[in-house]
Amino acid sequence: MQNLSPRLAAAADAPVSPLAGHPAWLRLKEAVEALRPLQSKDGSIDLAAVQRHTVDPIVATVRAAVKELAPHFPHDAAYLAAVDTDLAKWADTGYREPDFLDSLLAFQPAEQREDGLEHLVVFPMYTQNGNPDRNLEAVLLSVVWPDWLAELERTRFDNPMFVPITFTDFTAGYDTNSAVLFPETVSVRKAPERFTWGGIFCDREAARFRAVSTSAVQQLGLEIPADAEGLLQDQQRAQETFVLWDLVHDRTHSHGDLPFDPFMIKQRSPFWMYGLEELRCDLTTFKEAVKLETEGNPHARDVQYAILFDRLFRFPVTGDRVRNYDGLGGQLLFAYLHKHDALRWRDNRLSIDWERAPQVTNALCGEIETLYRDGIDRPKPAHWIAAYQLVSRYLTPHPASTWAKGPEALPLDITEGKALNKALCDAVLPDEFPLSMFYEALSKKLGGVIAATAGITGAGNQGAAA
Repeated sequence: MQNLSPRLAAAADAPVSPLAGHPAWLRLKEAVEALRPLQSKDGSIDLAAVQRHTVDPIVATVRAAVKELAPHFPHDAAYLAAVDTDLAKWADTGYREPDFLDSLLAFQPAEQREDGLEHLVVFPMYTQNGNPDRNLEAVLLSVVWPDWLAELERTRFDNPMFVPITFTDFTAGYDTNSAVLFPETVSVRKAPERFTWGGIFCDREAARFRAVSTSAVQQLGLEIPADAEGLLQDQQRAQETFVLWDLVHDRTHSHGDLPFDPFMIKQRSPFWMYGLEELRCDLTTFKEAVKLETEGNPHARDVQYAILFDRLFRFPVTGDRVRNYDGLGGQLLFAYLHKHDALRWRDNRLSIDWERAPQVTNALCGEIETLYRDGIDRPKPAHWIAAYQLVSRYLTPHPASTWAKGPEALPLDITEGKALNKALCDAVLPDEFPLSMFYEALSKKLGGVIAATAGITGAGNQGAAA
């Protein structure tokens, strides 16, 4: 495999929208960045500490820029008008905690999924896996909805809320690891009765995947098939891979034998429950991709490579070790493949049995599905314990773990449900399943590459305002 630097591996030839250089967009970005240090964590501005005459002109610039850009987005006319109204109301409150519920309700990108359709998005929000504060952010983006994907969604993987997107440009909250645009991150006075869309930036996912996987393959001496090598070299192909992966993954949260709320909202659970749910969705996608491959789908094999590489290489060594549920899922997949001889680490080289790996991966999916199906008839503590036992069959718990000692060591004598749930969660160590020696070494090798992917896009752009 040829040597590719992480940035070269992430580069694409896609043209940049002219809106990225529009004077009004540049003024909007500058104003948002000027506003950022004035805002508190909840998005408010303390006028006792900041002079109002400093804030008002900045917000006026934001409003003027949005109005100037609005004619480029006639399909978002109602939304952008609502943004202006919400900005004005925010100013009228003296810049208390912002409330953009009206503009959030007016923005409905899932109702107009057209390939290449552009949107200007302006919200006070936190960016998941990015900026935790509800700063005002602005994003230029484009919808990805090719005919082949629309046909699969219509006929096989119904998912009316799913909106795959790519970055055109963005403010600093997205010069991070965030690859999603979710309505639940927006600052509002009350949550809507239901959320109707969710955006995922397939260009960032694809570019990050290519950079990290390319480095991992080289450093681990892994021999990969020619079509996998081609995937790592092709940004457009990788983006198409991720939109199919995300389409199936996202819908899987609400499909299957589910013993709990599909998105586990408003529930407190041990982190391995979230890890198993995310892994279940990925492995279900993998299983569906195996089926699609037999039917001749040109993207199906790529989806299998992407799930294996991202889960095995990036997920386990990304983020800190405090209840890292995605990291846990990656570790579990590696250990399962290793214990079933579909993956070997020998003579300081990694090898994968490319014929056996799909069968073994589907077998792990089956074990998780059985856990879920049985869980419907179990009380919650028993289900949590069964899930822990499944994980610990393949991953070694921390030597000091209370959970590893078995049910007799857990505070199961507490009778009140919420108190019992809290006590069981409190007994979980921050790093209940530490990294193996293999992953400790891999973390040191890939740490710099993963850190360098913050802010990456399909065009190799490493930041909002370079």
